[in-house]
Amino acid sequence: MKETRRKLEEQLQYHFKNKGLLDMAIRHSSYTNEHHMDRNQCNERLEFLGDAVLELLSSEFLYETYKEYPEGELTKLRASLVCEPTLAGDARAISLGDYLLLGKGEEITGGRKRDSIISDALEAVIGAIYLDGGLSCAREFVRRFVLNDIEHKKLFYDSKTILQEMIQSSYQEEIVYRLAGEEGPDHDKTFTAEVYVGSQLLGSGTGRTKKAAEQSAAYHAICALRQEQV
Repeated sequence: MKETRRKLEEQLQYHFKNKGLLDMAIRHSSYTNEHHMDRNQCNERLEFLGDAVLELLSSEFLYETYKEYPEGELTKLRASLVCEPTLAGDARAISLGDYLLLGKGEEITGGRKRDSIISDALEAVIGAIYLDGGLSCAREFVRRFVLNDIEHKKLFYDSKTILQEMIQSSYQEEIVYRLAGEEGPDHDKTFTAEVYVGSQLLGSGTGRTKKAAEQSAAYHAICALRQEQV
């Protein structure tokens, strides 16, 4: 455990004074259930805190950086930066899923790669860093790993509209979204959606709701189409 923790701290570029906070941040509820631990030993309370810290720090950053944006535009931009798929991408960038403590069932069903689990874990890490090092340390972490590549992340908030505009200029056929699958218990379902133009698959994505999955599929389609244009 010590070696795993050390490697994770290197990935996070933050070393905890209270190692127990880091342990809790990566401990999923499926693990505490399986090991008959107290429910509050999983990362859900830290996730709750981290979500609030992230909203504050992202709002602060956007307020300072985009001085010409009105409130509505700032809200949209913040939403694109802290939505589940974007945070999941941030978590993957630091290989956070590799370090999670999961129950066997969650492990078998691919929980280590599921957007909902790894995005929640990232928020838990933010909460843990806030408790361990204060707001300045949390700010440094969030600005390094979340508030980056903003122009690219902006796409996600209104991906379906952007994709529609791109398709209208290049294709005759209409966009169709299809539900490709769903998994997980009722309280934590993950949906997979695909987006087509005619019979051509443009992209696929996952989300906690069908709408979020479609938005994710549109986002991946936009990225693929832009890559083709390079």
